Amino acid sequence: MLVEARILAGEVAILDGLSLTFSAGPPTVLIGPNGAGKTTLLRAAMGLLPLTSGRVTWGGREQAAPDRRAILFQRPAMLRRSAAGNVRYALAAAGVPRAQRAARIEELLALVGLEKFAARPARRLSGGEQQRLALARALARNPALLLLDEPAASLDPAATKAIEDIVRAVAARGVKVVMSTHDLGQAKRLAGDVVLLHRGRLLEHTPAAQFFAQPRTQEARKFIAGELLV
Repeated sequence: MLVEARILAGEVAILDGLSLTFSAGPPTVLIGPNGAGKTTLLRAAMGLLPLTSGRVTWGGREQAAPDRRAILFQRPAMLRRSAAGNVRYALAAAGVPRAQRAARIEELLALVGLEKFAARPARRLSGGEQQRLALARALARNPALLLLDEPAASLDPAATKAIEDIVRAVAARGVKVVMSTHDLGQAKRLAGDVVLLHRGRLLEHTPAAQFFAQPRTQEARKFIAGELLV
């Protein structure tokens, strides 16, 4: 996927002259301070935001339907039905034939470690369990590209580890994961490459090991050191 985008809110640039290519391989992790443009970039890549200028191409085609893309927002809503019912709804929305849904529900709940909670009302699950269920719903689309907006925000360490394990498992299946995070430790654990954004601009896009060992820009060095970028 190629994203070349400029998005304005009034006269303020939310994304400005950004050009990125997301290729198959390990997860790409987006980092940067609040307001850097991470969520906007994910929404633009999903086709949810109009561009002021630029383009988003998928498989070399512009304006391609997001059939093989899925996005998970930071606070997903749970439907008033069981965990299995939430996944069933997502499968139906994705056009999966009815005869295949029971097996897919079982497979997806097992992937996210919720097979024992299939009959439990989704809104009675813990925050971490709800986030894992939301991941199962996103995966019901059988995406080639999975966009995650801070999927472990506000979760405790155990729940965060569960999310990270799912991200690794999904990436091992060949799904390209692009996720945002404020947790540099998480970025080190998961990222194949790192994208650093600041004020809607791309500062660095490099392999993770290189980024953390030898950041190219002063802003990257400050961000890694925990200094506020303004």
